[in-house]
Amino acid sequence: MKLYTVDTKMPISWPESSLIYILMLTKVFCALTVVINMTKAEDLLNREIARMNLHLPAFRPTLSQLLGEKEPGVRLRDGSYHYFRRSELEYLRDLLDGDECERLKVPIVLEISTLHRGYFRVRGRVEVKVIDKVLGTYSILDEKDEELYPRYLLPKIRRTLPTTTTYAFIAE
Repeated sequence: MKLYTVDTKMPISWPESSLIYILMLTKVFCALTVVINMTKAEDLLNREIARMNLHLPAFRPTLSQLLGEKEPGVRLRDGSYHYFRRSELEYLRDLLDGDECERLKVPIVLEISTLHRGYFRVRGRVEVKVIDKVLGTYSILDEKDEELYPRYLLPKIRRTLPTTTTYAFIAE
């Protein structure tokens, strides 16, 4: 196999082609090093976010399960416990219709994402309904499974539901 220069179309002798081959390998190695370093950085970021989310519950019970407990609470990922105010749980029950207490997972997770700067996300049809009712924006004709809200609304939600909402930090 003969190699030719790009500009003059002259044949390249073996030592020159070896040098080009070495340069090509060097470029490939540098590209692999960048990919490996990015993977390490992503892993580091993911571990840091996981550490920041240790306050999240290991399991999210339903509102009806919590209302049936003497001392409603959940075990967190870090091993500690979080207890809910009964008055907040009853407030949530009053906001809901029929069997929605069986479907509302508590605490309601307010997701802070790297993808949507200036916004937070709530997932779940019943969870979105609760947040919309707290904010006074609920419409029975416009029920959603997921909703983005401006971050400036976080204080109002946390003031109204301090023990039944929590933050989750998401890297997307």
